[in-house]
Amino acid sequence: MRKAREILRLKHALGLTNRQIGASLHMSHVSVGKYLQRASEAGVGWPLAQEIDDGILWDLLRAAQPQPEAAKRWLPSMAHVHRELRRPGVTLQLLWEEGRREHPDGYAYTQFCEYYRRFRGQLELSLRQTYQAGEKLFVDWAGQTISVWDAQTGQSREVHLFVG
Repeated sequence: MRKAREILRLKHALGLTNRQIGASLHMSHVSVGKYLQRASEAGVGWPLAQEIDDGILWDLLRAAQPQPEAAKRWLPSMAHVHRELRRPGVTLQLLWEEGRREHPDGYAYTQFCEYYRRFRGQLELSLRQTYQAGEKLFVDWAGQTISVWDAQTGQSREVHLFVG
C-alpha cells in the first residue's frame, strides 16, 4: 500500500508517466497503470484526505478491483487451507485428498493448487531483510525427524535435519 500512495503522488503531484513511476518504484508500468485505474474507479485522487490511512486506501482500491470468478465446484476457504498448512505434516496434497473424499465433484488437484497460488499471491508479505554474503549465518531445524539406517549394524535411528 505504501506504493499506491506514492504512485498517486508521483502521477498527480509531479505529472510523471507510468513508465517513469514504475522505474522509480522498481515495478512495471503495467502495475502502475492498474493501481491508477483502480484509484480512478474508486474515485480516489490526490491529495488524499487526512483521514485516509494505508488501511482505508487498501480497502478502497480492493473494492474497485474486479472480483475473481466464483468457483463453479466445491472449493474450501483458501484462508482455512493456508492456516492448515502451518501445521506439521500437512500438505496441499493431503488437504485436497480430504476434501475430495467429502466432495467428489470438487476441483482436480492442479486447479486446487492454482486457486491456492492465487490466494497466496494476494497476501502482503512484509519481511524484507538484506544481508551481505558471509555477514550472518541463519540456522534452523528442517521439519520433523527423519530415519537414518546404519549400513553396518542395520539399526535405524531418528535424527533432526539441520539447515544452515
